[in-house]
Amino acid sequence: MFSVRNTLRLSAKILQASTESSKVITRDFKRWVAPTMKELRRRRKMVGPEPLRPRSSHLEWNYRAEIFAFGSRLHEKFDEKLLRQAFTHRSYIIQEEMKQKDVGIEEPAVLMPDNSQLVENGEELMTKCLDDYVAKALPKMPLDGRIAVRKHLMNQENLAHISSYIGTKDLILSAEFPVTGAILADTLKAIVAALEESSGIERANAFVRDFIFTQLNQKDIDEMWKVPDPLQYLTEYCSRNNLGEVEPRLIGECGKNSILAAYHVGIYCNRQLLGTGFGENVDTAIEEAAKDSLRDIFDTQVCRRPINFQQ
Repeated sequence: MFSVRNTLRLSAKILQASTESSKVITRDFKRWVAPTMKELRRRRKMVGPEPLRPRSSHLEWNYRAEIFAFGSRLHEKFDEKLLRQAFTHRSYIIQEEMKQKDVGIEEPAVLMPDNSQLVENGEELMTKCLDDYVAKALPKMPLDGRIAVRKHLMNQENLAHISSYIGTKDLILSAEFPVTGAILADTLKAIVAALEESSGIERANAFVRDFIFTQLNQKDIDEMWKVPDPLQYLTEYCSRNNLGEVEPRLIGECGKNSILAAYHVGIYCNRQLLGTGFGENVDTAIEEAAKDSLRDIFDTQVCRRPINFQQ
């Protein structure tokens, strides 16, 4: 009896404690909240989007700190004056001179050099460096093919893409905002020249290899180097190298005289099969076979050995 009484008391205490500890949380929503938020949203929509402003217009902007951080992010040592010059476009100098004229200065003087000379030096340096890297990576490719690959790597779209993703967009001093692809590409060339003058030719070559030459990774060379007439090019190549006469042969066909026709053509030279190709007609199959032969000769197949970017 005693144990039952104690058990009942203990159960009552536990129930009382659990009841006191459990509190009902009530959320009180004001009626004015929803109409106010809708009105604020309506007014914001009427005003329209905020105009684009460069980060340099913000109060907390510290250009010197940003310049230092840029080199630190890339693990490169730049001369601060050269790096500032690399980011200064000619249009910014003209804009500052016009501002001085507007306030009454007859002979404006902006003591900031622009990056025109650095752009020229950087382009020359990048061209030489990429020619060397492409020649080592694709030794069997002829000169016109290597030049086409180098031009692809140095086209404005590719350089602007690289320049944007290494953080140059907000550091460029230009009259135009947002900056154009041409300005982004020129800035990257100027940065390469500034690095060469600051840290030497080896660091500049390594920079070009790591950021520009590596854009060849998993890329199809045929998209960069398009031969207008593959069969004629193959014939001239075999003739110059005394490999024999090029001879296309029909290997197989199916669905002849129908909309599902397919032809299989092989290219032979001195009784050796160079490449094969398929097409809906014989001419297309011959062209594809010639392309396949060129890929095999110059070692530019899609399944080729990956490029060693550490050489």
